[in-house]
This record gives sequence, structure tokens and C-alpha cells, in this order.
Amino acid sequence: MGETGEDATERRRLFGLAASVGIVGFDEIVRQELDHTTDRPRSAEDWDIARADHLHALRTRPPAQVIKDLSIDLYALRQQMHTTSGDELTELYRVAALLAVIQANALTRVSDHGAAIRWWSTARKTADASRDLELRLLVRSEEAIHGLYGQREPETVLRLIENARQISRRPWPRLMTARAKALALLNRSKEAAGILRDLHDHMDKGIAGDRWDFFKPDQIPFAESWVAAYSHNEAAADAARDQVLQIIPERSYQYRMNAKLHEAISTAALGGADEGARLAAELIDSLPAGFQTNHILETARMVLRAVPLEQRDRPAVGELRSLLAIEA
Repeated sequence: MGETGEDATERRRLFGLAASVGIVGFDEIVRQELDHTTDRPRSAEDWDIARADHLHALRTRPPAQVIKDLSIDLYALRQQMHTTSGDELTELYRVAALLAVIQANALTRVSDHGAAIRWWSTARKTADASRDLELRLLVRSEEAIHGLYGQREPETVLRLIENARQISRRPWPRLMTARAKALALLNRSKEAAGILRDLHDHMDKGIAGDRWDFFKPDQIPFAESWVAAYSHNEAAADAARDQVLQIIPERSYQYRMNAKLHEAISTAALGGADEGARLAAELIDSLPAGFQTNHILETARMVLRAVPLEQRDRPAVGELRSLLAIEA
């Protein structure tokens, strides 16, 4: 049977698309063309599995790959939202908020802070549209916590946290860890330690994290490691870091690396400039380039900031500064 005019037109269209987007992009176009032939929108269960997959990827894979893969699903979600209404649309707002949080997180990891802030805004708006209180708090917690990695001033993060607390005064673990970390950055270590004590009290009373697996109990010792490092409490920092490394799996590279960098912060602050700087440089060099996220590099920059002024001309400090491409 010969090729029809319609077949020839479609073949030319696909070849034109292939030339413009490359092999990988063309593969995705063809996949979506096949997917659309089923005429079956993704179910809530399908989207929840997608959320879990992207969250796992965020924790274990280079963020640039996460952004690329997630963008495909975000586009598909937007297309499905065009043809959905009622309760089903409300559920898709939940999906959109969760995926937008992951995208904003990944963009923060590649230092695209402007795009990340816009995605945080989208996450807030879609969470609000879902009318899900827990989700609204989750989104604002994630925005606050990741804003501390060079994206926003700690004072701005505290404003975001206070805005979230206007939505609900219920104890929310992720917000509490964000507030403790921001206060530690502002040298308000006693207040930060008090919040962490309150957090333990709430957890002992059964206050848990979210139902989407963003907050994990291992984030409490991580926050303690952060606060202790900035409080220059070496013994407490060591204990918290050891706990983090015991319970956080190897695949969660970013949390593990930053917990180790907390040691370098407290070491540098307590007069061990060379030792702290060398440790930070060795940790960064141990990671493939695609895994050297903004969160890790910003924590290494915090090591430099912790070095006393009179020791900032030390050779190892200069080497770390060069590694991080920071001018003296």
C-alpha cells in the first residue's frame, strides 16, 4: 500500500521536528504522540508515583537531569489541567504544587535562583488553589529552607516563615528547622537551640512530617549539626554529624556532604583555618562536577566566612577560595 499525502505530510513534520530538537527531544515527541493515542489522562495514582520518582531523582541524581526530566512531566500536567475540572482539577493542583517544589529545589541546586524563586511562587499559588493546609505549609517550608543557600537573605527567610505561620500556628517540623537555621546564620544561636528543643518536644508528642515524604526525621540531627557548627560548638556538631551519617543513606549525597562540611565550618571558626579549608576542598573534589550543587558549594563558602579575619590569607584558605571562584 503506497504512502498517502497525509502520511507524507506527517513524515515531513516529524523529520522537521527531529532536526530542530535533536534525537533525545525527538524521542520524547514521538513518545508523547504515542501516549496521547490512548486518550486516557493520568490518574491520581500515576501522578503520585511520578512525584515519588522525581523526588527520588532529586536526592540521588545530578540536578540538571532532574530539571530536564521533570519539565516533560510538568508540560504534560499542564496539558491535562486544560481539560480537567472540579475535584479532579483540585487534585491536579496538589500535583502541580508538589512538582513545582521539586523543580524549584532542583533549580536552586544549579544556582538558577531567579527561575527557582518563580517556581516557588507557582508552588505557593497551586498549593493555595488546592485548599490543602498541609500542602500549603509544606511548600512554604521548602521555600524557606532552600532560600538559605545563597538564594535569599536570612532575614527574608524569617519573613517567609512568619508569613507561613499566619496560615496556621500548628507546629510544623520543616518550618521549625528552617527558622533555627536562619537564626544560626544571624548568630542568634541561643534562639536557634531553643527552637530545636521545642522541635524535639513536639516530635515526642507525635507531631510528624508531611505525607509526601519531603520531611524525614533525619533532618532534625542535620539541623542540629547546622546550628552547632554556626554556634562553634564542636562537640555538639560532631555528635549531630555522626548521627546524620548513620541514618542518611549513601545515595542522599547532598545531605551527607553538607553534614561533613559542617565539621569544616566549626573547625575553621575555632582557629583551624587550614584544616577546615583543606577538608572542604577535599570534599568538593571528591564529587563529580554534576553533583557539586549550589547547596554544597554555598556550604563550602560558609566555611570561608567562618575563617577568622586574621587567618584569611592562609594558603589553604586561598586554595579553597580559588576552587569556589571567590575573589578575596
